[in-house]
Amino acid sequence: MIRLFALLALLLAVPAAAQLEAPSDPVATPTPEQTIAATRDAGDDERIAERISGIFSELPAFRGVDIMVREGVVSLSGTVPKPEDVSRAEAIASRVSGVVTVENGLERDLSLSAGSAGISNLADRWNGFLRMLPLIAAALAVWAIIALFGYLLAGLGSVWHRIAPNSFLAELISSAIRFVFVVLGLVIALDIIGATALLGAVLGGAGLIGIALGFAMRDTIENYVASLMLSLRQPFRANDHVVIDDLEGRVIRLTSRATVLMTLDGNQLRIPNGQVFKAVILNYTRNPQRRFDFDLGVDADDDPTAALKLGRDTLAGLPFVLAEPPPEARIEEVGDSNIVLKFLGWIDQGEADFFKARTRAIATLKVALEEAGFALPEPIYRLRFDSRSATIPMMPAGESGKVATSEAKPSKPSLETIAEAEDIRPANEIGEMVEQERRRGGSEQEKDLLDHSRPVE
Repeated sequence: MIRLFALLALLLAVPAAAQLEAPSDPVATPTPEQTIAATRDAGDDERIAERISGIFSELPAFRGVDIMVREGVVSLSGTVPKPEDVSRAEAIASRVSGVVTVENGLERDLSLSAGSAGISNLADRWNGFLRMLPLIAAALAVWAIIALFGYLLAGLGSVWHRIAPNSFLAELISSAIRFVFVVLGLVIALDIIGATALLGAVLGGAGLIGIALGFAMRDTIENYVASLMLSLRQPFRANDHVVIDDLEGRVIRLTSRATVLMTLDGNQLRIPNGQVFKAVILNYTRNPQRRFDFDLGVDADDDPTAALKLGRDTLAGLPFVLAEPPPEARIEEVGDSNIVLKFLGWIDQGEADFFKARTRAIATLKVALEEAGFALPEPIYRLRFDSRSATIPMMPAGESGKVATSEAKPSKPSLETIAEAEDIRPANEIGEMVEQERRRGGSEQEKDLLDHSRPVE
């Protein structure tokens, strides 16, 4: 036990002794400052002035600097061509041995005299430009060769028309090739003359201008992209009867900016392609079969089921109504004094005009219902008379049921008269006007992008 305590005491004493014997941290020695000599040898100022003058004489920018040294203090006066030359002259003078300090009185030369620094600098730049003319000419030649190669490559129209699905996309590829080669030639030309900084400025400026033009011409770019997509999709053909949103007409052509329609009253309608691409398009021409419908009312006391059957049979007997799909009839609603029936039939638009067929079907079915004894009700009004109606003159008793008329009421037409009354062949006057407009054609900017060799989406 005693030995253990002695060993522990020895172990604790060793670190303490080492700590006492460890030397203290040395204090950092301060850097001695340069001292100024109390005395100077004769001729030191002249030697300093000569040394600085010799240095400045080798530098063209400091040839107009006046130097004066007294007691080691250097005074600089005069003009220098650039602002940075002022601090540069002071730095050079202060490094000469024996100089105590520098009094810098230099200024930039702003005069327009023939020997001024500004004119000299301009002359140097002009001389440098003249020396670079051969290199600039070589760079322009390289640019012209690369741009010419791009134009020749873009001029292979048959190749791009074979690759692209339509002429519009082929022209777009040609324009993109020309643009890429012109920019590539400019980049190489600027690199040849060493104008890399100018190249960065040009590319940066082009990027900013592109962003600004993108925002300013957003609608134009949208129409251009929509034209490209519509030329690829081909949503309709020339002379198709379409409804674009709420605008109806027949298609004349699809250009790079707008879709041109002819309305059903013969007017030309231009819709921006950006609107066409986003619109809901209803095409009546793609499916030759088209359904018409109309409403007729019968008296509330009549049998609606018998009226529906008579309507189906009558429509089925019309020569222009298709057997498949068969005609249909249904009860639409029950009114205050009548029952409204809806009749539907299908026609082939290549054989019958939609509006003429619908008109003839309505007239035929009206006569058929009346001949079968169904009453087509008229509106019923209930009149109320009170003491205020005493001033209304009374008609004579013998004339209560008579109504004065200027002419006799025409007789109702028969089914045979209606069948022979009107030709229901398709009216194609608007289609003929569209074909005339297409034959006249448009300008080069309004080249038709509709391709009849491709399917309609």
